[in-house]
Amino acid sequence: MSDVLVVAAHALRESLRRRVFVVVLVLTLGFGALYTWGATELFKDVSGFGNNEFGLDARTLAGATLLGLAMFGTLFLGAVLAVFLTLAAVRGDAETGLLQPLIVRPLGRNHYLAGRFLAAAAVAFAYVGAVYTGAVVVTGLAGDWWPERPVAAGLRLMLAVVVVAALSLLGSIFLSATANGIGVLMVFGAGLLAGLLGSIGDALNSHTLQSIANTASWVLPFEALYRDSLRLLVQNIPGVTGAIVQLGPLGGSHKAGPLLLPWIVVYVALVAAVGAFAFARRDL
Repeated sequence: MSDVLVVAAHALRESLRRRVFVVVLVLTLGFGALYTWGATELFKDVSGFGNNEFGLDARTLAGATLLGLAMFGTLFLGAVLAVFLTLAAVRGDAETGLLQPLIVRPLGRNHYLAGRFLAAAAVAFAYVGAVYTGAVVVTGLAGDWWPERPVAAGLRLMLAVVVVAALSLLGSIFLSATANGIGVLMVFGAGLLAGLLGSIGDALNSHTLQSIANTASWVLPFEALYRDSLRLLVQNIPGVTGAIVQLGPLGGSHKAGPLLLPWIVVYVALVAAVGAFAFARRDL
């Protein structure tokens, strides 16, 4: 375990040296400022609206939509952070000569992979949790609207970025840093697009689109975690307002079922096993 922590600490020092955290901090501050400004102005605009003849609650609609968008933005920023922490973890470090001195006894390749994953997953997990919590607090203070299950929704969002970190680390074994970063972010976008197609399929009762979304949710489970977090955000909102917000921004809410969280554990373990197998056979 100490060897894994040594590698994790080395990875974090490298990220600090390359100013990864500085870039992420600047982007996060910009995102937070824009979100706070937008939430404040939107709730001012809807403050005079009452429930109309259709039973539409403007404040709830604004709050749920805003927070849903914030969750997408948070997941995207977290995915970018996870990718930047892992995109050059294996092949990139090998090409620059940083990897060879580390892969010596008693460290070993599996310890190296575990340490890199621990560093990226822990940082991305904490980052998403912090940004999501900030969005919940801003939404609550600006509009006096609070989701009923914020912890459960946030946990799923945080686990989603751990899955992205695992996939990015796996990709770094086979691809150069640039190719890996582009590839993982394209896979991330494809997964969310599949979720959006699933929402359209639910609305149109298209079994083909529903099948595409369901398959993607198992192959790329960060998408299922994201849609399940949206479900927890809006599932108890009644009436017309609930029907509208369940469509969700950039992909609708969807109940993933009780097997989702166990599957995440199995999925990450499978990715780790494939990564260990491929790394053991790679010539450094």
